[in-house]
Amino acid sequence: MTTAPPHSRRLALLAAAPLLLTACMSLAPDYERPALPVPARLDAGAPKQPANAAPLPAPGPQAFVQPPRLRALLGQALADNRDLRQSLLAVERARALYGVSRADLWPTVSAGAGASRARTADDLTAAGRASTTSQYSASIGLASYEIDFWGRVRNLNEAALQEFLRSQDNLQSARIALVAELTQAWVALDADARRLQLARATLQARQQQLQLTEQSHRLGAASALTLAQVQTTVDSARVDLAATQAQVARDRNALDLLAGGPVPAQWLPPSATADVPAPAAPSLDQATRAMTEQAHRALLTAPVTALPAVAPNLPSSVLLARPDVQAAERTLVASHAQIGVARAAFFPSITLTASAGTASDELSRLFAGGNGTWSFAPQIRLPLLDGGRNRANLRAAELARDSAQAQYEKAIQSAFREVRDALADRVTLDERLQAQQSLVAASEQALELSQARWRLGADNYLSVLDAQRSLYAAQQGLIALQQAEQDNRVALYRALGGQWRGADTAQPRADNGTSGAD
Repeated sequence: MTTAPPHSRRLALLAAAPLLLTACMSLAPDYERPALPVPARLDAGAPKQPANAAPLPAPGPQAFVQPPRLRALLGQALADNRDLRQSLLAVERARALYGVSRADLWPTVSAGAGASRARTADDLTAAGRASTTSQYSASIGLASYEIDFWGRVRNLNEAALQEFLRSQDNLQSARIALVAELTQAWVALDADARRLQLARATLQARQQQLQLTEQSHRLGAASALTLAQVQTTVDSARVDLAATQAQVARDRNALDLLAGGPVPAQWLPPSATADVPAPAAPSLDQATRAMTEQAHRALLTAPVTALPAVAPNLPSSVLLARPDVQAAERTLVASHAQIGVARAAFFPSITLTASAGTASDELSRLFAGGNGTWSFAPQIRLPLLDGGRNRANLRAAELARDSAQAQYEKAIQSAFREVRDALADRVTLDERLQAQQSLVAASEQALELSQARWRLGADNYLSVLDAQRSLYAAQQGLIALQQAEQDNRVALYRALGGQWRGADTAQPRADNGTSGAD
């Protein structure tokens, strides 16, 4: 067994030194995640959950979206929504650009072959007769490979990696936004469809009241003023019905756009496909009862989404897992890498260009011994005078880092406010719903009493009109509050970045976004 001579070992160590420096040297400042610029808890003043409350499902749209119809619709939207498709393509583009940047870490090796033949005229040769020369060559080499002493190339690669990861965070934000918008559109369609049922029931009952009043007027039991007043209630109900029908159509169009195509009827809320039977009311009392029963069918239907509630006592650290907050942190990490790039510009840079091959004037002797060729052309660049360009670039990179940190902290503060706003609404929603339900019941009783007093002649018909308007407004208000309660849960889902874990299981992202840079 032979050992290499000492000078050969020294040459090997010298050759490996650039690679060792490349692996360990970086002028980028160390990244440390900034402290949370918000209080430690999210839900101060939030309503307490009962001790036996069911545990929250794990994060994810399928855990949040529980109705089978809406889940099926969500699957179509995730596959066909054009905004989401654009975000997915942006991720693929960022992946390709990261691949381009990562390729700069390695030498570019290329192979080439060439051949040439040239004829020289008689007058241009010493022998006085024309000559033909041939040349053949084959080579392999690397061109302008930068030895990354100061980590410039690696920091550029790190910045490209963070941009790729940021595009993935943006894609996740787009998914969460699509789930929230689709759910809210579905809830809006359900609410407007129930308003439509209420408007139809109200119009049908008022039309029957008009028919009974016309009969009474012909018999002399009702005045022309009363007849005209009943007619106004019918016309008002017709206007509301037409407006609600248009709104339901707009809701359907919005749902089709979010889903990326027409939505099948079996995926719509049940209220959107339900028919309201026409009441058969031979008397005014029975017409009122029929209207009330149909209104109850529209009002007392449970909200179709049955969305889960958020867990209590959430720490503010769960906001770190929001995709938009993570995207802001990716930008901050990339700005640290750009500072390393700017610092590296103050130091010398070395690039290598080399090639090795063979050449011959005869193709048959191209690879014969003694025809080898080679070239080695290292180049060093040392900045001397640049008019302050490098220092200005470094200052710009440092300011970009400070701006990215401010944006990151602002993203956390905005997320904190969104969650706290949603929780503030959550505190009073149950009480408001109970009060509105009580208002509907009281308005129904007031209508019955006012009709009884009108029939006895104790009041004029204006009191009946006021009671009808009050009841109709209370019924619409109850539907609106039911919709607001479901929208509030969607707002919490979106504000928490799609997380539905309790305080004991919700954990922020552990890494700082720099892993996997190599």
